[in-house]
Parts: sequence; C-alpha cells; structure tokens
Amino acid sequence: MSSQILLNFFLAFIWMFMTVSFTPAGFTIGFLIGLGIIILMRRFFKGRLYLTRVWALIYLVLLFLKELTMSSIQVLRIVLRPNMNIKPAIFEMETELTEDWEVTLLSALITLTPGTLVVGISDDQKRLYIHALDFEDIDQAVYSIKSTFERAILEVSRP
Repeated sequence: MSSQILLNFFLAFIWMFMTVSFTPAGFTIGFLIGLGIIILMRRFFKGRLYLTRVWALIYLVLLFLKELTMSSIQVLRIVLRPNMNIKPAIFEMETELTEDWEVTLLSALITLTPGTLVVGISDDQKRLYIHALDFEDIDQAVYSIKSTFERAILEVSRP
C-alpha cells in the first residue's frame, strides 16, 4: 500500500515537471492522473488499492462521529430524566483484533463514546471489560460494538 502512495506522489511530481506547472493545482492534476494510472494498473500490485483503505478510514471517522452524537443524546436523556432509572453493568467482550494498536484504538473509541468505558483488557488482549451506563442486553451490546467499531477497524487494518 505504501508503495502505491509513493508511486502516486512520484507520478504527480513527474506531471508537474512535464507541464512546468509548479503550483498546487498542477500537483493536484498530476495526483489525479497518477491515481487514474494506479487504478488502471491495480492488478499488478499486491494487496488492495490504497484508496479503499482511505475510504475505510473516512468511514471509521464518520461512524465514530455518528455514534458519539447518538450516545451523547442518549446520555443527555438519562441525565435530564426526573428519576434515575438506569441499569449500569460491566460486561466482557471478546475481540477479533490482534494488533496492539487495533485493540488500543477500539478501547479509545469505546471510551470516548459517552455512556461506555473500557475498564480493563485481558493479558492476552482478546477480551475487553466494558462498563455501560444504561445496560439492556449483553448480546445486543457486544453485537453493536462488533458490528460498528470492530468491523470498521478491521476494514482499515487488514490487507
């Protein structure tokens, strides 16, 4: 993937030198032409096109912002209710993530979302212990995290 990005920048600079246009617009045009060449030649590269990981990263950021907004509204509703009818709980979630940075990112995303907090990680980094402010169902909570954050992190990190 990094070779594709470097090749794209190299083609953009070649374009700038060929057209003698050393402006940001010249670089952008060269970058887009280089991207088109890389897309046409993608079968000669190992792994997938780097643009798919860029889209996956953008999706992960947008997903986090959506979950942040939804959970903030949910916590606001809990706080503004006249009676505190909440069911806090701590549950265990087994993760498919293997790299240290993947588990750290998942923990950070869960912790930064209001109403949830990662209170511990097992020694083998396969299980996260999560505190939820208002808890309904273990299976639903685990499925929600796995189908959103964990799946999005896997899309970004896997070849």
